[in-house]
Amino acid sequence: MEIINDSQKKLELEYPCSWSYKLIGHEKEAIQKAIHDVILEREHTLNHSNNSKTGKYVSLNLALIIQNEDERNFIYEALKKHKHIKMVL
Repeated sequence: MEIINDSQKKLELEYPCSWSYKLIGHEKEAIQKAIHDVILEREHTLNHSNNSKTGKYVSLNLALIIQNEDERNFIYEALKKHKHIKMVL
């Protein structure tokens, strides 16, 4: 698979590979629930990334092994649609 980034250089991914999603929401616990709802008991790492200046938002980094492009896109879309997630990067 090839991904074109802003500099127009092609990035080739070989699956399985480690992939990270940055998740932004209002509460850490709600984001954790959303992750569980989407990936269930799947092995992953979750680290705090940042809090907004006003404290309204929190971001967490989710990393896991992805088997193929379809799985990567499915997880992205499922997280993006979850009511506790405001944004997925």
